[in-house]
Amino acid sequence: MKNTFFGGVHPNDRKAATASKATEVLAAPAEVIIPMSMHVGAPCAPEVAKGDYVFKGQRIGSSPAPVSAPIHASVSGTVKAVEPRLHPNGTKVMSVVIENDMQEALHESVVPCADPAALTPEEITQIVKEKGITGMGGAAFPTHFKISSGVGKVDTLIVNGAECEPYITSDHRTMLELTNEVIEGVRLAVRATGVKTAVIAVENNKKDAIAALEAALTDEDRKTISVMGLRVRYPQGSEKQLIQSVTGKQVPPGGLPASVGCSIMNVFTCYCIYRAVYEGMPAIERIVTISGSAVNEPKNLLAKVGTPVSALFDACGGFKTQPDKILQGGPMMGIAQFSTEFPIIKNTNAILALGKEENRSVEDPTCIRCGKCITVCPMKLKPIYMYQYEQKGDLEMLTKLNVTDCTECGSCAYTCPGRLYLVHSFRTAKQMLINAKNAQQQKEGK
Repeated sequence: MKNTFFGGVHPNDRKAATASKATEVLAAPAEVIIPMSMHVGAPCAPEVAKGDYVFKGQRIGSSPAPVSAPIHASVSGTVKAVEPRLHPNGTKVMSVVIENDMQEALHESVVPCADPAALTPEEITQIVKEKGITGMGGAAFPTHFKISSGVGKVDTLIVNGAECEPYITSDHRTMLELTNEVIEGVRLAVRATGVKTAVIAVENNKKDAIAALEAALTDEDRKTISVMGLRVRYPQGSEKQLIQSVTGKQVPPGGLPASVGCSIMNVFTCYCIYRAVYEGMPAIERIVTISGSAVNEPKNLLAKVGTPVSALFDACGGFKTQPDKILQGGPMMGIAQFSTEFPIIKNTNAILALGKEENRSVEDPTCIRCGKCITVCPMKLKPIYMYQYEQKGDLEMLTKLNVTDCTECGSCAYTCPGRLYLVHSFRTAKQMLINAKNAQQQKEGK
């Protein structure tokens, strides 16, 4: 493969615990907690009230904002509460709590499309919007807006099956177990976006998935769709790095994939597009990897959106040792949690419970001026200088150093022998810049 990206690291992938384990269907819990914010953009307003009966697949939250995605009930039952509840981002978010009646009663809107082959690109995009489909691999950007905003600008669709973070195997299992559905979702995405080329990009440590996807393509598919094996390297799945690996193009600082003619969709997003069209089902389920040294029996579980994480750990036999850290997501970019009572949301691909032996932090993080963080940064930034100026609160220098271009991939922190809290520092720096901008606007009366 001729293309690659700058920097990056090669952590132990630690995927063996779940990579060969078929996905198990987790029984729906007695209660689901469905946050009204599960996507980039405007949060949804609840459309139901306490005491209402809701059907599985019924829309229960929406927003008129263009960058948003409606939210649906993942079970049928009675609305127990509409109130702020714990969200994976660590805050409390307005949520709809549904007491499951275990009847799986479908809403009347959950019906298959009568003739999928006859759908226009606009009709496919509208279905994607109505069914609340978002990016399932990272930022949860509303898929309908990504499609519509890229029409006429995008000529290449890259389907992200890299799954480069350690431990996570949910996309791997999706590609193996739902191969035909993923391919049909890609076909629909190609039609909706109007692209000339689609590439399903998968790291070479998932050769069985590559073979399955290749076998599912028809001769007609191959005129537009191909499967590309990628050299194993983190953060391959980050959109700018993936574009560089697949096409050789570099997204400019501050730019979006569309600026180089590309659009990125996760493999599970494509599966959701398939379900939306062929089953009429909104995005209400997710395959989640439950792993880490503290987990008794790591698994891949298909769970309802809104299921408390404690139920997923229970399905894995609980903990064999007291977790030192619980993460939503992988060890490189995951968000640390202080409770297991938060729910899984649309883009939850993994929940990890890590033991003390996996904790690499030290009491006194110290820079030894080795420069390793600079050599591994895939965005060609200067992490150590960004760290120093964040410590000083120097917003002018942070802006000059392009701290907002940091994707928070964690490569710098992983390679740092001094164990500096680099990613945390950059998140803080970005918030400082946002706060300063807001303060200036308030001062100017804007």
